[in-house]
Amino acid sequence: MSNRTDLAVEILDENARRLPKGVERKMRRSSVCSITEIIIKDHMAGLRLGKAKGRYVTVETDRLSAHPEDFGEQSQNIANEITSLMGNPKNLLVCGLGNESITPDALGPKTAKRIIATRHLSEENVGNELGSLSLRSVSVLSAGVMGQTGIESSEIILSLCDTVKPDCIIAVDALACSDISRLGTTIQITDTGISPGSGVQNRRKELSKAATGIPVIAVGVPTVVDMHSIICNVTGNSPDKHMPNMMVTTRDIDKLIDRTAHLLAFAINRAAQPSLSNEDILSLM
Repeated sequence: MSNRTDLAVEILDENARRLPKGVERKMRRSSVCSITEIIIKDHMAGLRLGKAKGRYVTVETDRLSAHPEDFGEQSQNIANEITSLMGNPKNLLVCGLGNESITPDALGPKTAKRIIATRHLSEENVGNELGSLSLRSVSVLSAGVMGQTGIESSEIILSLCDTVKPDCIIAVDALACSDISRLGTTIQITDTGISPGSGVQNRRKELSKAATGIPVIAVGVPTVVDMHSIICNVTGNSPDKHMPNMMVTTRDIDKLIDRTAHLLAFAINRAAQPSLSNEDILSLM
């Protein structure tokens, strides 16, 4: 049975005792989360795992649908990981992928709504509103899905890049996992970009540096798991191959999407605008 997952850490779970050649894994902890970084060093190792060459950072924490007491530290951990992958671009494009009308797929659009856009601000306006702070140029886009627009999200983003000319793209999307314990508790950040819908076998054109010529940082949270994977998790046995499959989400999916979108947006804003204080960011979101 195929493994429906977007998470690199789940693919490696099956090979936990011995890592494949060309793959490195680093693990670390903060006071609020555990972080696993998987580095796929070459193209051949990526082919064996079904993942592109690059870095995959997995942040695991408590349920993201809850109100965390350590929101500030949690968002700083995520911001630090994003910063380590994107470097110091002068012109950033943040894209929310997915369909806001379908709750488990609404993470990208809802996150994009909370990103602080600054590209349109002149230096004079910035000076009047935020003093002498130096702000990075940030543009924001919610591309919708092809069923709504008739256009691939990647095609819209590529066309926009000709005008905006970003140095880096951050793409936010809902993911699929195969381990039910990671549903709504895991954040994956990678510099390999994303193929929207791949975890639910609805792969669209990829958004990556290879496709755009621009570094693409993908940030996602698993919001669905397929029923066959749940059966494997609970019973340890594979389901009958003739049994219909379906995608399942958590009961508190509305809270999960709203609160996770707020957390990711806050973290992205911190990474994008390090000169702003937490209070400034909250007031502008």
